[in-house]
Amino acid sequence: MTKDELKQKVSAAIAARGAEIIALGEDIFAHPELGYKEFRTSGKVEEKFRELGLSYQKDIAITGLKARLQGRASDITTCVMGELDSVLCPGHPQADPQTGAAHSCGHNAQAASMVGVGMGLVDAGAMQYLGGDVVLIGVPAEEYVEIEYRSKLRQQGKIQFLGGKQQFIVEGALDDVDLAMMVHAGPMPGYKMSVGGSNNGFVGKFIRYKGKEAHAGGAPHDGINALNAAMLGLMGIHANRETLKDDDTIRIHPIITKGGDLVNIIPADVRMETYVRGKRMEAVVDAARKVDRALQAGAMAVGAEVEIETLPGYLPRFSEPRMDALYQANAEGLLGAGTVSIGDHTTGSTDMGDIAHIMPSIHPRVGGVVGRGHSEDYQIEDKQLTYVATAQVMAMTVIDLLWDGAAEAREIKRTFKPLLTKETYLKLWQDLLG
Repeated sequence: MTKDELKQKVSAAIAARGAEIIALGEDIFAHPELGYKEFRTSGKVEEKFRELGLSYQKDIAITGLKARLQGRASDITTCVMGELDSVLCPGHPQADPQTGAAHSCGHNAQAASMVGVGMGLVDAGAMQYLGGDVVLIGVPAEEYVEIEYRSKLRQQGKIQFLGGKQQFIVEGALDDVDLAMMVHAGPMPGYKMSVGGSNNGFVGKFIRYKGKEAHAGGAPHDGINALNAAMLGLMGIHANRETLKDDDTIRIHPIITKGGDLVNIIPADVRMETYVRGKRMEAVVDAARKVDRALQAGAMAVGAEVEIETLPGYLPRFSEPRMDALYQANAEGLLGAGTVSIGDHTTGSTDMGDIAHIMPSIHPRVGGVVGRGHSEDYQIEDKQLTYVATAQVMAMTVIDLLWDGAAEAREIKRTFKPLLTKETYLKLWQDLLG
């Protein structure tokens, strides 16, 4: 068995399971769940792990799970991740009518293609030829939403981080992983896949303005309007935007999650959530100080009080170039030359950035999607590409890494200079948040 023959065999095994992989992805698409609540989705992935005869752990980071495929040696491990959660998008035609959750983010395809990698490796008997282990991870809560809810989970000691991969780190679930990869689906006009690129990092904030209730018509002078304080805080943030450097790609996008209780009562309890994003964490910290200052000024202006809770967000993402090159070669071998683009910096964020600071990681993208990400018109159109081809390319990349005694993986690990260890990573967030 040569490496190319093994790749062909695994790719054919994934293709043979194509209908099953697509069905899994479509089933998850039809039943979206928000982060740290993905119990049904996790159960579906667990069911596939059991069917494949894999040894696995579950209930990691509340809903996460992790399966291991053993190679000829177990001293180096490559992991393939698939995210389990969705976003809130109540206008999406496939949104959950009770929660408003919808998979207008493609995570359903990630989970399905991650399982597809396992199917191909198991069905083809590939692990006997590979010089390291493969770990399949269903990871929760990548979408950084419901900040107030997750902050309560944090206060209850159920999580330390609002993002699932970060929680995997702190729980030690990645201590035995050396390299990581996953693929994100989204619109990609003119191309089928992309590699490389980078993302903004950010911190999250939960803000609560406290005023004083009074009858809004009869005695507004007896109240303190917390909504007015919040509006002034928002205007203060906007007034600071011209001080933010273009090169830092700062993004600040607050929402009001509670604007009061009743229309005829002066609002005394107003709540907001926001990110403060940027290309460099130094710039994020600087912008976050300006945000806090503006929010405090809003409270001061009307005599209200404000509580600002700054929470760990995500670190900026970057990509390991040798792993990207392997992935690109496999993608073009499967899909054709010129079908893969090289990514640029994008101002969204992902907790894969936190992983990239600790171990060699890649986060390619796949197309096959129409509509806009996180929007009601998002749909997966080319299911063969988004679900099945993605699994084939990731599986072939795993083979490249672990072939010949995992020579490629070992060399990448040897030459990779991590920006953080697990210990310094945890300390970094502690220091950033003061």
